[in-house]
Parts: sequence; structure tokens; C-alpha cells
Amino acid sequence: MFDKNPKHPDRSTLILRRGGERQARYRAGSGDGSTDDCAAGRGWLPDGEWRIVLKDRRFKGGKVRGYGIQLGDMRCAGGGAVRTGMFVHSEMHRDGGQGDTEPRRWDGEADYLSDGCVKLRPDDIKDLFRRLDALGWPERLHVVP
Repeated sequence: MFDKNPKHPDRSTLILRRGGERQARYRAGSGDGSTDDCAAGRGWLPDGEWRIVLKDRRFKGGKVRGYGIQLGDMRCAGGGAVRTGMFVHSEMHRDGGQGDTEPRRWDGEADYLSDGCVKLRPDDIKDLFRRLDALGWPERLHVVP
């Protein structure tokens, strides 16, 4: 479950639950500070049930590399835009290592900002993958305000 923080979108929370019990909790961000879920490329993730379409430890996309969970497309709350290309990811190389420059190196607070995706620290997304491999992967990510 991704629990959005309206006052500080970069201080939201990704919570892993199984059978009603919390297994893990991670600080996460979504968007560039905008709470407009229709603002493609800057607004945070719209509320709802996002289908998980891909999970990959060596993803090689334009902005997303390494550990990534790709989400299906979803229409924003205002109904105007369909948000596409959304992920749960971090900043890293395809092999999961850290680079020397942005956007492949995690530097701290500002790295929780995104184009709308959910971003976690590199160690946190690796931990999330390990836990989900052991517990079983869900079919959906629940996003709540």
C-alpha cells in the first residue's frame, strides 16, 4: 500500500502488509511536490488499485534502471489524463549499483522527488524485492490519500 502524504508528497510511505500484518514500512516519494494526480511528469500517483505488470531487478528504461516495479496505466481522479509509464523504483544502474552522477546515484532528500513514480532508497527497494520474493508478489498496489 502506498500511503500519500498531502503535506509532504516526498515523505509518503510504502507499506508491505500480509494477512493484515505490517511486514515492512519504507519512506517513499511520488511526484515533484505537486498533489495534482493528473499532472503527467510531475504530479503524484493517482489513488486506486494499480495493476503490477512487471517486476525486474535489471530493468533498462530511459529513466528507470535496476530494480523496478512497473504499474499498469490508470486514469487520474479528475478523469482527464491517463497516467502511463509509472513505476516503483530508485536511482541506480541496471545492475543495482550506484553511479557517480545523477540520475544513477542516490544523494538524499531531493531524490525522493520524481516525475510521478513512487521512489524508494536503493536499499529499501532491494529489501522490498527480497521480502516479496519470500512472501509472494501481489497483483496490485493499493494507493490511498
